[in-house]
Amino acid sequence: MENEIILHKLNRIEKHIFGLKTILNVEELADYTGFKKSYIYKLVHTNSIPFSKPNGKVLFFERKKVDEWLLQNKEKSNDEISQEALEYSFRKK
Repeated sequence: MENEIILHKLNRIEKHIFGLKTILNVEELADYTGFKKSYIYKLVHTNSIPFSKPNGKVLFFERKKVDEWLLQNKEKSNDEISQEALEYSFRKK
Protein backbone atom coordinates (compact mmCIF):
# COMPACT_ATOMS: atom_id res chain seq x y z
CA MET A 1 0.00 0.00 0.00
CA GLU A 2 2.76 2.40 0.93
CA ASN A 3 4.64 1.59 -2.29
CA GLU A 4 1.55 2.50 -4.32
CA ILE A 5 1.35 5.89 -2.62
CA ILE A 6 5.01 6.55 -3.31
CA LEU A 7 4.63 5.54 -6.97
CA HIS A 8 1.57 7.76 -7.31
CA LYS A 9 3.43 10.75 -5.87
CA LEU A 10 6.44 10.10 -8.10
CA ASN A 11 4.17 10.01 -11.15
CA ARG A 12 2.67 13.35 -10.16
CA ILE A 13 6.13 14.89 -9.72
CA GLU A 14 7.26 13.47 -13.06
CA LYS A 15 4.23 14.94 -14.83
CA HIS A 16 4.86 18.30 -13.21
CA ILE A 17 8.50 18.32 -14.31
CA PHE A 18 7.46 17.18 -17.78
CA GLY A 19 5.09 20.15 -17.97
CA LEU A 20 8.04 22.52 -17.58
CA LYS A 21 9.81 21.28 -20.73
CA THR A 22 9.58 23.49 -23.80
CA ILE A 23 11.11 21.05 -26.30
CA LEU A 24 9.69 17.53 -26.64
CA ASN A 25 10.82 14.39 -28.43
CA VAL A 26 8.40 11.95 -30.09
CA GLU A 27 7.82 9.88 -26.97
CA GLU A 28 7.21 12.95 -24.82
CA LEU A 29 4.90 14.41 -27.45
CA ALA A 30 2.93 11.16 -27.47
CA ASP A 31 2.53 11.40 -23.70
CA TYR A 32 1.64 15.10 -23.93
CA THR A 33 -0.98 14.80 -26.68
CA GLY A 34 -2.20 11.24 -26.19
CA PHE A 35 -1.41 10.52 -29.86
CA LYS A 36 0.25 7.26 -30.79
CA LYS A 37 3.85 7.55 -31.92
CA SER A 38 2.92 6.11 -35.31
CA TYR A 39 0.36 8.89 -35.78
CA ILE A 40 2.97 11.52 -34.85
CA TYR A 41 5.34 10.09 -37.45
CA LYS A 42 2.52 10.25 -40.00
CA LEU A 43 1.89 13.92 -39.12
CA VAL A 44 5.61 14.61 -39.55
CA HIS A 45 5.72 12.75 -42.87
CA THR A 46 2.87 14.88 -44.24
CA ASN A 47 4.35 18.09 -42.70
CA SER A 48 1.09 18.56 -40.81
CA ILE A 49 2.68 19.32 -37.44
CA PRO A 50 5.49 21.80 -36.73
CA PHE A 51 8.76 20.00 -35.96
CA SER A 52 12.53 20.33 -36.08
CA LYS A 53 15.06 17.77 -37.21
CA PRO A 54 18.43 19.43 -36.46
CA ASN A 55 20.70 16.45 -37.10
CA GLY A 56 18.58 14.83 -39.79
CA LYS A 57 17.41 11.95 -37.61
CA VAL A 58 15.95 12.95 -34.25
CA LEU A 59 12.64 14.84 -34.19
CA PHE A 60 11.93 17.66 -31.77
CA PHE A 61 8.74 19.62 -31.17
CA GLU A 62 8.35 23.03 -29.56
CA ARG A 63 5.50 22.68 -27.11
CA LYS A 64 4.21 26.23 -27.70
CA LYS A 65 3.95 25.62 -31.46
CA VAL A 66 2.31 22.24 -30.87
CA ASP A 67 -0.24 23.90 -28.58
CA GLU A 68 -1.04 26.46 -31.27
CA TRP A 69 -1.32 23.67 -33.85
CA LEU A 70 -3.64 21.67 -31.59
CA LEU A 71 -5.93 24.67 -31.14
CA GLN A 72 -6.23 25.63 -34.80
CA ASN A 73 -9.61 25.37 -36.55
CA LYS A 74 -11.41 26.22 -33.35
CA GLU A 75 -15.19 25.90 -33.40
CA LYS A 76 -17.27 28.56 -31.72
CA SER A 77 -19.75 27.63 -29.03
CA ASN A 78 -23.43 28.48 -29.38
CA ASP A 79 -23.00 31.19 -26.74
CA GLU A 80 -20.15 32.81 -28.71
CA ILE A 81 -22.22 32.75 -31.91
CA SER A 82 -25.22 34.26 -30.11
CA GLN A 83 -23.04 36.99 -28.60
CA GLU A 84 -21.57 37.85 -32.01
CA ALA A 85 -25.05 37.98 -33.55
CA LEU A 86 -26.23 40.29 -30.78
CA GLU A 87 -23.23 42.59 -31.19
CA TYR A 88 -23.72 42.62 -34.97
CA SER A 89 -27.39 43.55 -34.65
CA PHE A 90 -26.52 46.45 -32.31
CA ARG A 91 -23.89 47.78 -34.74
CA LYS A 92 -26.36 47.73 -37.64
CA LYS A 93 -28.88 50.00 -35.89
